[in-house]
Amino acid sequence: MPINLKQKLDRLYLTYNRREYVHPDPLEFLYAYEDLRDREIAGLIASSLAYGRVARILKSVSHILSIMGPSPCLFLEKNNHDAFRHLFAGFRHRFADETHISSLLTGAKHVVEIYGGFYECLLAGMKKTDETITPAMSFFAQKLTETGGCGHLIPLPERGSACKRLNLFFRWMIRKDEVDPGGWDAIPSSLLIIPLDVHIHRISLRLGLTARKQANMKTALEITHGFRKLSPEDPVRYDFALSRLGIRDDLNPEDFLHES
Repeated sequence: MPINLKQKLDRLYLTYNRREYVHPDPLEFLYAYEDLRDREIAGLIASSLAYGRVARILKSVSHILSIMGPSPCLFLEKNNHDAFRHLFAGFRHRFADETHISSLLTGAKHVVEIYGGFYECLLAGMKKTDETITPAMSFFAQKLTETGGCGHLIPLPERGSACKRLNLFFRWMIRKDEVDPGGWDAIPSSLLIIPLDVHIHRISLRLGLTARKQANMKTALEITHGFRKLSPEDPVRYDFALSRLGIRDDLNPEDFLHES
């Protein structure tokens, strides 16, 4: 691992970890909700659909949240699965359709009814001895999918998936800085796992954080371990800034990789 890697990453963080660089990113939808209950529901929807072309992601998330109105939490409370199917009839986002989104919202309603909110559900699945958020993530995913039908929108960590979108959701809700709004204050950022996609995997390979060729959970944990050496209390600190290299047309990953 290059001696100057932390310095390079810190420079990248200080330069790009700002609100002005968020768009286009589904994270921007969370800023509209001051109430934690509403923000976590909006965050689940935005992260669950965070795959494919970014313009399409923003369009799909905006469509769902506009139907849900100013309070997603109140929307879940007042509606049921049949209502969700009716309201989102014809919805399509790549592999997801009205069945998937209706089932996701039904699962979300189920969790809120049992635990009071997603935050409380995640806390219920945590132990003080946990070294990462993986056990709690598995608990949360199981509870969210108990009503069935979510399909690929909510992967189960024990099946080996890197769970990029769930880890992205947890980053948004647990970390708090100029970009991540936070709110789940009792959960330490040190437990977070890098949201591993093709771009972050490619960058991590080039940085020597992993040699693994598959972007699965084992690889995500290995990369997170590498970042934890640089930032023990906040191993996903650099994720947003690094992801700008893959999203923004005016940023070239090669410029960062070859920076001295």
